[in-house]
Amino acid sequence: MTVQDLSTLIARAERVLSQLEAWLPPAPPDIDWTAHAFRWRKRGSRGWLDAVQNVSSIHLEDLQHIERQKDIIDRNTRHFLHEKPANNVLMTGARGTGKSSLVKAMLAAYGDQGLRLIEVDKSDMGDLGDIVDLVSSRPERFIIFCDDLSFEEGEAGYKALKSILDGSISASGENVLIYATSNRRHLMPEYMSENLGAKHQSDGEIHPGETVEEKISLSERFGLWLSFYPFKQDDYLDIVNYWLAELGCSEADIAASRTEALQWTLERGSRSGRVARQFARDWAARHI
Repeated sequence: MTVQDLSTLIARAERVLSQLEAWLPPAPPDIDWTAHAFRWRKRGSRGWLDAVQNVSSIHLEDLQHIERQKDIIDRNTRHFLHEKPANNVLMTGARGTGKSSLVKAMLAAYGDQGLRLIEVDKSDMGDLGDIVDLVSSRPERFIIFCDDLSFEEGEAGYKALKSILDGSISASGENVLIYATSNRRHLMPEYMSENLGAKHQSDGEIHPGETVEEKISLSERFGLWLSFYPFKQDDYLDIVNYWLAELGCSEADIAASRTEALQWTLERGSRSGRVARQFARDWAARHI
């Protein structure tokens, strides 16, 4: 082979490589470990921790009428930070009652002490093992946060989460916990037909079928369950008044907002902290 032939072959190879590079996804960016919060991003088969620059800020004192839930998750998080035994947490119940806000409040309270938050979408739950491995050697303490978590039959993320909760976290490093919120207590749909598999013993004892047992087994792997309930009318109004005061409304304006605040929640069919804050923003914008 002549020198000219070799040069032609190299030039062709370079063109082929250039075309291949155009089809390949770019390498993931370096992780900014100085950030307090991250999102797990995917591009093709590659995943990486994307630093969140503007973190939604909410504090424990902003969350009203969930004192028991606040105390429990705050205690568990402090134990985790101090490298004491701590539990994964599942928060279930009424929408808009402060489940996800409570997790963000933990970051606001303890971010300066080494707590970090990683938000993972339900569709990426199959990558939990990779995420745990990625942060296992870091000195910070990481909460993997899964918001509005639920699974349909046969989803891959179900087994990945079950594996992590069942002890894989301890094997990879003890600097990770999972905090999840869901509207389903057992994270999966439950059907009347599943009860047909129940076994009735002669002594009257009932044993659930295998399908029901499988669904319950996932939620039972969370060490702490926190339930959230719809607010009473007076609780809802207290939350409205709190946010109106935070937004700079006078006491007279706050007192005058009561009728509209009740109409607002009737139109939405929900008395929740989220609805209360939405009304307060609207009222404050019109009266300040």
